[in-house]
Amino acid sequence: MGEAGPGPGPGPREAQEPEEDEAAAPGGARGGRAGPRGGIRVLKRNAKRAGSRSCLSRSRVGSRERAWLKGDVGRGCVYVYGRDSAAAAHSDLRLVLCTVDTPASEICNGEGRKNLFLQLHGDLVRRLEPTEKPLQIVYDYLAGLGFDDPLRMQEEAANSDLSCMIRFYSEKPCQVEQLDRILLSGVYNVRKGKTQLHKWAERSVTLCGTCLIVSSVKDSHAGKMHILPLIGGKVEEMKRRQYTLAFTSAGAQAQTYHVSFDSLAECQRWHRRASTVVSMRLSMVDLSCYSLEELPEHLFYSQDITYLNLRHNFMRSSGAGSLDSLCRFSQLKNLNLSNNRLGEFPVSLCEISTLTELNISCNGLHYLPSQIGKLLNLQTFWLDGNFLTSLPEELGNLQQLSCLGLSFNNFCELPAICEKLVALDKLALAGNLLETLDLAMLNRMSHIKSVDLRLNNLKRATADTLEGNKSVTYMDLRDNQMTDLDLSSLGSLEQLHCERNKLRELTLSGFSLRALYANSNCLAAVNIYPVPGQLTCLELSHNQLQCIPDWACEAKKLEVLDVSYNLLVELPSRVLSSLSLRKLMVGHNRLHSLPPLLEHIPLEVLDLQHNLLTKLPETLFLKALNLRYLNASANSLESLPSACVGEESLSMLQLLYLTNNNLTDQSIPVLVGHPNLRILHLANNNLQTFPASKLSKLEHLEELNLSGNKLKTIPTTVANCKLLHTLIAHSNEISIFPEILHLPRIQFVDLSCNELTEILIPEALPSALQELDLSGNTNLVLEHKTLDIFSHITTLKIDAKPSLTADSALTSSFWSHGVAEMAGQRNKLCVSSLALGSFAEGVEAVYGMFDGDKNEELPRLLQCTMADVLLEEVQQSDTMFMSNTFLVSHRKLGMAGQKLGSSAVLCYIRHEVADPASNFSLTVANVGTCQAILCRNGKPLPLSKVFSLEQCSEEARRVKEQKAIITEDNKVNGVTCCTRMLGCTYLHPWILPKPHVNSIPLTVQDELLLLGNKALWEHLSYAEAISAVRHLHDPLAAAKKLCTLAQSYGCQDNVGAMVVCLNISEDNCTCEMHGLTLTGPGGFSSTTTKPATPSSSSGIASEFGSELSASEVSSEVGSTASDEHSAVGLDGSLLPRQERRCSLHPVPPLSIFQRQPSSATFSSNQSDNGLDSDDEQPVEGVMTNGSKVEVAVDIHCCKGKGLEFECLAAEYNSPAPRPEDESGLILIIRRQNSVNSNTVQRGVKEKCELQKSLSTCCLYGKKLSNGSIVPLEESLNLIEVATEAPKKKTGYFAAPSQMEPEDQFVVPPDLEEEVKEQMKQHQENGADQEPKEEHAAPLPEEFDTAL
Repeated sequence: MGEAGPGPGPGPREAQEPEEDEAAAPGGARGGRAGPRGGIRVLKRNAKRAGSRSCLSRSRVGSRERAWLKGDVGRGCVYVYGRDSAAAAHSDLRLVLCTVDTPASEICNGEGRKNLFLQLHGDLVRRLEPTEKPLQIVYDYLAGLGFDDPLRMQEEAANSDLSCMIRFYSEKPCQVEQLDRILLSGVYNVRKGKTQLHKWAERSVTLCGTCLIVSSVKDSHAGKMHILPLIGGKVEEMKRRQYTLAFTSAGAQAQTYHVSFDSLAECQRWHRRASTVVSMRLSMVDLSCYSLEELPEHLFYSQDITYLNLRHNFMRSSGAGSLDSLCRFSQLKNLNLSNNRLGEFPVSLCEISTLTELNISCNGLHYLPSQIGKLLNLQTFWLDGNFLTSLPEELGNLQQLSCLGLSFNNFCELPAICEKLVALDKLALAGNLLETLDLAMLNRMSHIKSVDLRLNNLKRATADTLEGNKSVTYMDLRDNQMTDLDLSSLGSLEQLHCERNKLRELTLSGFSLRALYANSNCLAAVNIYPVPGQLTCLELSHNQLQCIPDWACEAKKLEVLDVSYNLLVELPSRVLSSLSLRKLMVGHNRLHSLPPLLEHIPLEVLDLQHNLLTKLPETLFLKALNLRYLNASANSLESLPSACVGEESLSMLQLLYLTNNNLTDQSIPVLVGHPNLRILHLANNNLQTFPASKLSKLEHLEELNLSGNKLKTIPTTVANCKLLHTLIAHSNEISIFPEILHLPRIQFVDLSCNELTEILIPEALPSALQELDLSGNTNLVLEHKTLDIFSHITTLKIDAKPSLTADSALTSSFWSHGVAEMAGQRNKLCVSSLALGSFAEGVEAVYGMFDGDKNEELPRLLQCTMADVLLEEVQQSDTMFMSNTFLVSHRKLGMAGQKLGSSAVLCYIRHEVADPASNFSLTVANVGTCQAILCRNGKPLPLSKVFSLEQCSEEARRVKEQKAIITEDNKVNGVTCCTRMLGCTYLHPWILPKPHVNSIPLTVQDELLLLGNKALWEHLSYAEAISAVRHLHDPLAAAKKLCTLAQSYGCQDNVGAMVVCLNISEDNCTCEMHGLTLTGPGGFSSTTTKPATPSSSSGIASEFGSELSASEVSSEVGSTASDEHSAVGLDGSLLPRQERRCSLHPVPPLSIFQRQPSSATFSSNQSDNGLDSDDEQPVEGVMTNGSKVEVAVDIHCCKGKGLEFECLAAEYNSPAPRPEDESGLILIIRRQNSVNSNTVQRGVKEKCELQKSLSTCCLYGKKLSNGSIVPLEESLNLIEVATEAPKKKTGYFAAPSQMEPEDQFVVPPDLEEEVKEQMKQHQENGADQEPKEEHAAPLPEEFDTAL
């Protein structure tokens, strides 16, 4: 740390960037003199000279700089940008090498600048103090994000992508936002004064805000500016000169400027705008978020300002244009100085006696000066988000103060000075450290009406006397720790919020009570006396009530009653028959029946979901004629009551949710009695048909959900539902595509998981159609013409053609997944999913879900990039890879992540690195509200942590300590309820990207892995979700069902669900020790002697675009080789080898399993005897005819004593090719981890049959850019085709554009008989096993991951 710089040179030095883009050596000894400023080194990076903007995105640190940085973790580099960072062609970017002890003043001296500026998250820009240390600021920022490794922080600090979050400037940049007040501007001829003594001159003229600014053309921003206030002045047209206006200011010392325009239209436009400004009486000025250090000079010309907003700036307390100058505004009444990093209260503000409202929140204040008592006219005083612990006695002089905001400070009790503030009626003390609610002191404050005590540490309320309080009408006690609350002394209380406490009993006075919100407690009793005659709203959900209190039944004005999520077993008839009740929520209880209705009731909303109801009251629809919403999902209903006595129906029902019941076809005719139905959900019932005549009468239907039934068809009369825009009918037995594409307003159609075989579509699709889901219809074949018509749809979901590769067999044997995403009532989908069943080595999987709440950009970015980041981090670290994946993904969001945010959950399945012989392990990480649940033995096992203010008290405490403002809707700064997210960098440090990481081993008892966003888990419990899909074998149908249930249970937001079916059982084992006899195929045997090294992620990039992790090449034989290898003959297969193991039981290695990228070239251009160009050693038994094959190989090495490896075996046919073989060459390559020779034999047979037909090859193959067809049955998963691989500097080579038909590998004559004999033995072994397989269960495909 003591070393100040890279070298002992005399003072700061600058070096031009070398031509090879490598900086000069930072540590070269060029003399023994040590200058006083020898602490930094500046590397100039001029983007204009570089020639392209792309150079800014690359690392600017050369190899010698990296060597210097590795010497000490206290060393590092910071990027210093020029003034205009937006224009890359003119920005001068410098890389400064320094240490954590290097101050900003030293960097400024090295660059010849006066100041250094810091910008966070692309937002505000502040001037650094000379003693501040830029590199230490960067390291502190990275540590705050979640990085804890000093070496990793040093690496991250050198990444130029970090500039989107933290950036240094040598000059203060000109922000585009500061130009928003400019109305008109241009260069015109200008003459000053009313007389003609002055000459016309070309000047830059700007109409900005309420002033006319005239300046020279060359120095329009830096030179001398003449500012002419226009308010109260006049604008006139000059008659003597064409297209000329005269601008005159107001007052005795009025000035005039004549401006000559080029055209009549331009002159008229300026005249209209200026006339509007002249007629204004400026009273409000908003200069928030401008990074101001001083007020603009022209602002002081406006003496009529009464409201001035300077929020989110860096205003100085003294100096020209500072806060000391605010007293010049003689009529200023409202001043906002929040978030200005003041540190101390500006005493000069106490001289502005006209102030009536002052906001000085979030400024780090620890005390108030005694001079505050001079603000005698102050009525509203906001001091939120500071460090105040007490108030001065002089504050009691403010006898007109009516509102005092002290939220999110450090008060431990109610300030006693409030007793002297006789006009005070609103006191806000949310987010402080109060532990006791002193009702006696509150009684002495007889003038206070509203008290906000949210988010404190309140545990009890005490009252020394029985004296009542007649002043408090509103009290907010949310998010505290109170167990019992008695507020019966507050006789005037009208509204009480006490949600999310630990209340067991609540006692209130009912004299004036109008609204009570007591959700999410442990209430078993609520006592209110007398009966609250004025009560209109009562919310008691998520409690432990076993019955509705009697006083609630007698409340004559009660309109809203929410008692959902309780333990109710019956509903009093007085409640359901209430003549005032309009909304009744009794879902998630234990109701077996409802009382009968005898009289008409005004009920409009009725929620009965998740009860034990078998029927509804017979007169429900006859007596509740105003009923518009009914949700009776998740009951045991078998029938529905009638809605009409005769043919005429008076029902006003519009939304009907009956999902997850036992309704049959007999219930359908009753629906005709509700002609105004707009939304109808009948999912997961026992429907087999939907009568056509009944559906035709529901003409106002807009959304229809019939999924999860046994329907064969959708009636053709659906065409009569002209207003229908959503049809959801997945998981049925529909075989005929319904006639819905004629509907003019149809937008969303989900017919997945059915039995569709064909689709009859009109010539033109409806213009409103946005999404058509046909996935899960295994027998559906779409013609090219149909696909062309569907290509105009925004989202079309169909099944991909089945893959016959070994990869698909591998992934399906252990896990399979299904994904469902539904937009709900919103017009865009802000949820994205990541599902890679074959990841990295092919025996790993990655699943993720991302929820952007109201933005769709970030979830899509994370969906595309997070798997790449994970792959890179796994190679760098075995312990912190998941946490670093989130942090790096947070950085890679760039500018999109500055204002937008997203919740995320990521699941990674792999073998334990420390013990590869063990079973699979599952690592889960998440931020925000996305969660992952594991079903183990039929029971839910939560793997995630919900990072929200309501559900995580630790996070709420952290955010409070960092002085964030939590609004009344429980959101950080009014933006989001999440405390950890990816993105939203402008809310740092309150919102962090560091995830919660959980890793557990998978067992045989693990059945399902469920991923979902916030909307899913808000409406489905863990146990209900598992029980709903545990019996389903299709993961896609399971995911669809979860989303459908959430929507039917009241979810109107975006909902996403992913179901991963796990099959980690012994049934999938293919080890020899489990009774399977495996024969070794003929081939080469090689031993690796070179130690393996970790590889980069570039070699696996193609896996994210396709689930095929293998490459296919057209030739006869495939081989792999490392840089050093020894080859033997075909008889190498007879050598003894270890017992083969499967992916469940791999062979325990004696060293770490690593991956090594290698560029192995198989060439015979220099020799005819098979000499390799690298080692010049002959490959015994192999001859070629001169063709050249170049591929990139990833070689897996496992070094241990006595451990031998088999190379991939090549199966040969007869040396004399058959006639059909002359049309092309097929590469027969065994999977690297395949150990069953029969698999290869079957692959040879299938390939020979497929090659007979070109159409068959196109159907089961992949067409390359050179026109050849690559079969997909067998493949080597780590060899990439050069033409398909991404273009890299190293590791990939250009493959031949087209292989010649005569190019083939030839078996030498001396080995021909041996090859034939071995082939014959393999065929006999396969024939012996075929009779046994006819009577036994089919064995899964075997794989050997020990290699």
